Amino acid sequence: MDKAFNFLLNEVGIKYRDTIVVGVSGGSDSMALLHVLCELRKETDIFIICAHVNHNTREENDNEKLFIEKYCDNNQILFVNMKIEEYGDDNFHNEARSKRYFYFDSVVKKYGAHYLVTAHHGDDLIETILMRLVRGSTFRGYAGFSKTLNMGSYKILRPLIHVTKEEVLEYNKKNGIKYVEDPSNKTNKYTRNRYRKYLLPFFKKEDNRVHEKFLKFSEMIYLYNDYIDKQMNKVINEVYGQNILNIEKFLSIEKVLQIKIINFIFESIYHDDLMLIYDSHIELIYKLIKSTKPNSHIHLPNNVKVIKAYNNLSFIKEELEANEYEIEVISYVNLPNGMNIEVADKCEWTNNYVSRLSSKEIKLPLYVRNKKSGDRIELKGMLGRKKIKDIFIDSKISGIDRETWPIVVDSTERVVWIPGLKKSKYDKSKDESYDIILKYY
Repeated sequence: MDKAFNFLLNEVGIKYRDTIVVGVSGGSDSMALLHVLCELRKETDIFIICAHVNHNTREENDNEKLFIEKYCDNNQILFVNMKIEEYGDDNFHNEARSKRYFYFDSVVKKYGAHYLVTAHHGDDLIETILMRLVRGSTFRGYAGFSKTLNMGSYKILRPLIHVTKEEVLEYNKKNGIKYVEDPSNKTNKYTRNRYRKYLLPFFKKEDNRVHEKFLKFSEMIYLYNDYIDKQMNKVINEVYGQNILNIEKFLSIEKVLQIKIINFIFESIYHDDLMLIYDSHIELIYKLIKSTKPNSHIHLPNNVKVIKAYNNLSFIKEELEANEYEIEVISYVNLPNGMNIEVADKCEWTNNYVSRLSSKEIKLPLYVRNKKSGDRIELKGMLGRKKIKDIFIDSKISGIDRETWPIVVDSTERVVWIPGLKKSKYDKSKDESYDIILKYY
């Protein structure tokens, strides 16, 4: 933990009486970080503000808030907090992160803080990089996260990026630091947990300082990214402006700059939600650009629509009505009607609550949304297309339930499944060839 302390004191250069906001969940990492800041305060007399977000997902959340508040009272730390009362239709982890950082930002600005400090450590960086390498990301995204991020009026610092989880736990034990444990961190349901449980031990067995190698890899990516950014800035104004891409000029520049411009567009649209973007989305953009159709469109996460009109490609953020939703199916989706759709590894079901699909016959990514006017489906075992509205009527689905009933579509808006009701002609039996299994429960 000396590296974290030295990073704050010497590399960042925290000054006497600086104001620092620290995000604290009550877990081992953030409590260790809070203790480090208290030690730093002895030398610099910094003003520490502990910011806690109650995610309101477990009964223990209220007790965790009281635990942190008591620690702050005992250590002369200003404690502030907020509670998330409800979540929307988006990916839970993504939405929780957005709300958390929005709150942190408001606290930083309210108190005129110079820094926001978070407890991401070296193991977190390894997990993030591996996850993005596997699923695909932007070039900058492959770097994971940086130890310093300039937010304009303040900086985000991640001093624990230099240490491992084991070092954090050892530090807590040595200094008698108490913390709370979130049982959801142990379940295999979440992708990050599986990487932490199965992949990290292998890497650490190969090299117990592997987190330093990943940090170096991350820093090299940022270094190269900065250089490519400078080259892109020389041509960007001729190629892209006001959310419109000039296709002819775009295709005339080098491929590395083309990809960088697409990444730049994604970064400017998604900001902290960039984790929603995969390699497949970049491929969709290229397919749309090279399509022989003069007018066509695709859908991207968070209700972003990309429209091709002859030589222009427009990126539009669609505003949904109160009952509307559209969520990309990545691994797990909690639906507005209280049900779930999960991408499964295997499933023995054969009813309408499971759908097996082949990526060769549909256009990924898949989305789940509510019904739109004019929606039709090509039913399995039948010729022609049938209106979704008529299927709802035949199935005696009430008007209220129809408003939120999930419809699974591909990126071309083709309906591939009505969960719980009907399968499309794209559905495969267990003995056919498929590579996607969706469960509805």
